[in-house]
Amino acid sequence: MEFAMKILVTGGAGFIGSAVVRLAIARGHAVVNVDALTYAACLDNVASVAGSPLYAFEQADIRDGAAILAILDRHQPDAVMHLAAESHVDRSIDGPGVFIETNVMGTYQMLQAARQHWEGRGRPGTFRFHHISTDEVFGSLPHDPQVKFTEDTPYDPRSPYSASKAGSDHLVRAWHETYGLPVLLTNCSNNYGPFHFPEKLIPVIILNALAGKALPIYGDGSNIRDWLYVEDHADALLTVVEKGAVGRSYNIGGENERTNLELVRTLCEILDRKRPKASGSYADQITFVTDRPGHDARYAIDPTRIRTELGWRPSVTVEEGLERTVDWYLANESWWRALQNREGVGQRLGVKG
Repeated sequence: MEFAMKILVTGGAGFIGSAVVRLAIARGHAVVNVDALTYAACLDNVASVAGSPLYAFEQADIRDGAAILAILDRHQPDAVMHLAAESHVDRSIDGPGVFIETNVMGTYQMLQAARQHWEGRGRPGTFRFHHISTDEVFGSLPHDPQVKFTEDTPYDPRSPYSASKAGSDHLVRAWHETYGLPVLLTNCSNNYGPFHFPEKLIPVIILNALAGKALPIYGDGSNIRDWLYVEDHADALLTVVEKGAVGRSYNIGGENERTNLELVRTLCEILDRKRPKASGSYADQITFVTDRPGHDARYAIDPTRIRTELGWRPSVTVEEGLERTVDWYLANESWWRALQNREGVGQRLGVKG
């Protein structure tokens, strides 16, 4: 059938990956979703497009290079969008090994399979390997609004998670320089929105609030993040894979910096309006807990390159995005209740440092 591009998405049953899958199919691209279905994956995330003739699913582990090569050769994609990764900082503190295996060795296997497949097809100039990474590889910023991460910021990862993503970024650049593989790289700020796995800050706050539990905030809540609505991020990623310059990296930010405490207070205000308590405010449940070991003070992205070169900028403010996110969780209780039973969810992780 007719389609714009055929894109192989790794981690397409995860939070960001599923947003990419849904948006790509909505825009007429064919998608091959490759996912190992580990604890944070959920095929319900792509149920809305699973019946589309443009959609195919392959269960495989990115660490299995032979399986990945077979999938590439079978589907002949125009582009690979590599999102599959272990991504929870607290889990990386408790168990760094799987982060090295998945994020470093898995990316190595993806690159080798993509290179072999690309060379076997005669090295087509239209092929792209798009590696999706994080702003956490750049380390921590001071509380100075003039200072932001650019694509030229030196790498300075501080956690096992960010170190493993930094390693994968370096591998992608090396495969471009050494073997000529046509790569693209993106580093994004903190994502949030529908289908966010319920161990990350925003869903934890929403679901704990509804359950009458404490709303845990690390340290004094002054840590700052730049919040990017996941559907905006998916739009940016497709823009990069369609129009980005080979070998180039692009920082993707939401242009929405907030302290963790500001963010949680905003969520409480939204919930107070939409699902009021019998008495008091959800903010009464805010509790400050011992900070995460090595907790980065601030992340903020300078998005000048993607805006000036590719014409992309975020469309959703953090207030709008949080409203949408709360609405989604209130309307999709069956989705998150099923995930709350998975290993580690609802427990305080990352305190072994």
